[in-house]
Amino acid sequence: MLWDDVAHVTRADLQSLHGLWRIWFDVGATQQYYPLLHSAFWVEHRLWGGEVLGYHLLNVLLHALAACLVMRIVRRLGLPGDWLAGLLFALHPLCVESVAWISEQKSVLSGVFYLGAALAYLEFAESRRRSRYWVALGMFVLALLSKTVTATLPGALLVVLWWRRGKVDWRPLVPFFGMGAAAGLFTAWVERTLVGAAGGETAVQRVLLAGRAIWFYAGKAVWPANLTFFYPRWKLDAGVGWQWLFPIGVVAVGVAFWRLRNRGALAAFLIFIGTLFPVLGFLDVYPFRYSYVADHFAYLASLAIIVPAAAFLSRWKASHGIVAILGVLTFLQAGDYRDEKTLYRATLARNPSAWLAHNNLGNLLTASEGIPHFQEAIRLNPDFWEAHLSLGNALVDMPGRLNDAIAQYEIAVRLAPRSERTHTNLGNALLKAGQTEEAIAELETALRLDPGNAEAHNDLGNAFSRLGRLPEAAAQYRAAIAGDPELAEAHNNLGRTMAQAGQWPDAIAEFQTALRLRPDSWSAHSNLGAALSHFPNRLADAIAEYEAALRIRPDAAAVHNNLGYALSQLPGRLPDAVAEYRAALRIDPGFANAQYNLDDALRRLGKQR
Repeated sequence: MLWDDVAHVTRADLQSLHGLWRIWFDVGATQQYYPLLHSAFWVEHRLWGGEVLGYHLLNVLLHALAACLVMRIVRRLGLPGDWLAGLLFALHPLCVESVAWISEQKSVLSGVFYLGAALAYLEFAESRRRSRYWVALGMFVLALLSKTVTATLPGALLVVLWWRRGKVDWRPLVPFFGMGAAAGLFTAWVERTLVGAAGGETAVQRVLLAGRAIWFYAGKAVWPANLTFFYPRWKLDAGVGWQWLFPIGVVAVGVAFWRLRNRGALAAFLIFIGTLFPVLGFLDVYPFRYSYVADHFAYLASLAIIVPAAAFLSRWKASHGIVAILGVLTFLQAGDYRDEKTLYRATLARNPSAWLAHNNLGNLLTASEGIPHFQEAIRLNPDFWEAHLSLGNALVDMPGRLNDAIAQYEIAVRLAPRSERTHTNLGNALLKAGQTEEAIAELETALRLDPGNAEAHNDLGNAFSRLGRLPEAAAQYRAAIAGDPELAEAHNNLGRTMAQAGQWPDAIAEFQTALRLRPDSWSAHSNLGAALSHFPNRLADAIAEYEAALRIRPDAAAVHNNLGYALSQLPGRLPDAVAEYRAALRIDPGFANAQYNLDDALRRLGKQR
């Protein structure tokens, strides 16, 4: 999976029938309110769970279906090169991002409904069959429920009909415009209030951005070279004269087509700009925080260039060569999406200033390998709080770097005081530093921001446990489990709290649950062994758990000591117990309890001899 795919593939709390209900009626339950898209993800998760192959194959199938619809539409419009238009769209490298990225199923799914609605409406415009009208309207609604940039469809249809007839009957499109406007305004509200989209650009800067973006996408459609996942984020400066050439050039091209009375070229020009309008900068879009342009923004808009190009190229045999070249370029571009590391390394090779790519790549590497990437991300964007958070995460478990980690977390909290993650991670680090009261304050702040934060509940439970406030600790662990029933650490910690209270059967059940969720937890194996050792008839099981813990963590001195003590209770196992005590002391020579147990075992061995 890539980047935010995990956030789109159906979360555990949405996988039930009630979760499906929430996808439709609980705005904010999913990353974006595209209920049909997330219903599709819900069904897909039922079919193949988290296996990515199924999602990728479906994206390819949807894109192929969209290409077939392009062929049908071109044929319906009476343009030459219908098969060429479909092939150019299917094999264009600019479409790779929309197809290869699971999250962008919204582009290919909405694209199928968008093109299906366009085809049905064009059939209605010729035949006036009401059934085709209702099919078009229904498919348009499905497109809006998958991705609301498809709200531009009625405008595109209006231009197409004007191109064909010189005049249009706009009245049948009124419901389309109404629903498109409502969906667009609602999505803009969701982006601003729930997703966090915010634009600091002035009106003049937005004009500069729109002009430059139009030329950027036109260039990539015609010459798809140096495509990348994150493009450089332009600096918009009205005082720089050459930046005005982009919007002036757009206007000049439009005026030229109008003055030349080239209705076809003007129609393609208007459709291209109109389809791109939602992502030209006049509306706040969340991805603009790291780049003003992205390949997937041009998925449908590229057709305004591809279709006229296909009509022109179909006259020449060289069109076969162009298709072959695009196929090779698409194959090479798809290779960048093989896995996350490959994608971010390819991105940085083309855009070394991509601070978000540095941060994302760093999170995929080991702590020592990731630190230079986090530091570079901070150098490029000092206000990028997530890089400070990532750097803190890399430092927090390194010997002697805990204070440096705390400093990074404190910067992250200052930059993003409304993020529960910054407070949670700072609280956890303060807890490791022994600053328990300060840790509690941070964790309680995190829980005020996000009461369902299972990690913060678990860490707060650890803080209360350290202070001996066991009932409060147990309550926090239970709250963590309620928020995330699969959080193995919370089950392990709750079991440990129950063991301290002498509730051995309940403690054993929690340790066993922790191990079912995370079989490689040496701590849960050790804790389960300690709980079982309180039952004389379960010593063999306790020993098995200690041994399992040591296979995972052979340098755990306390586990060697506990295993030695359990062995010492069995007839004929004192020599094995001595070996375990000595192993514990080799790891920790100052381990007083292990030294006492070793001395006692040696005395007992001497008496036996």
